[in-house]
Amino acid sequence: MPLIPEEPQIHESAQGPRATPASGRTAPTPRPVPGPRPAAPSRPGRPGPLRPTPPVQRTPRDAAPSKPAPSGPSVPAAAGTPQIQLIPASPEGALDAADEAVDLLLDSGRAPGDVLVITTGAQHPWAEHELTFGEASYWAQHDAGDDVFYADAAVASRAATRPVVVVAVNGGPASVAGTALPLAHSRAGALLIVCGDPQTINSVLGVGV
Repeated sequence: MPLIPEEPQIHESAQGPRATPASGRTAPTPRPVPGPRPAAPSRPGRPGPLRPTPPVQRTPRDAAPSKPAPSGPSVPAAAGTPQIQLIPASPEGALDAADEAVDLLLDSGRAPGDVLVITTGAQHPWAEHELTFGEASYWAQHDAGDDVFYADAAVASRAATRPVVVVAVNGGPASVAGTALPLAHSRAGALLIVCGDPQTINSVLGVGV
């Protein structure tokens, strides 16, 4: 006997509205499917800070792997004097070398407030930016001691002692370097890093590095 295929079972929801029952009651009208809700109007963003972000912002890099301290010739520190470390660089490259030294210091665990950077030639972009808001605001950040502080050699004597001082010999008269390096040495509590020409630095500091 041949098999008779069964009629496909259609789900009730696909059959459309039910026919009127024999009792005479009308079937309820299907409810319309609601459409998508209109998107809520976007809220206006908060106004930006009054002061634009400085071109250089030094903060600890929690996610970055630890790196060794800046490499280069160094002079063992005598009791009570900072260690001196030299990073050879041309006047044009001294500022970049100093920035790299600061990055390595922060990556190795130094707090930003531990570091003072002194330039003998053109000012660091951070210092240029902050001085546009006035010297009072600029030195207030130095006094707070929360971040790396950048100072021109002409005003570095006003800076307080910090554990690490980085000097970028990035130009300027030789007399400026002759004054800035001894000053930086007196401001460094533990480590003095000098980025520049080794011959010039050796003659000024009187050390063989």
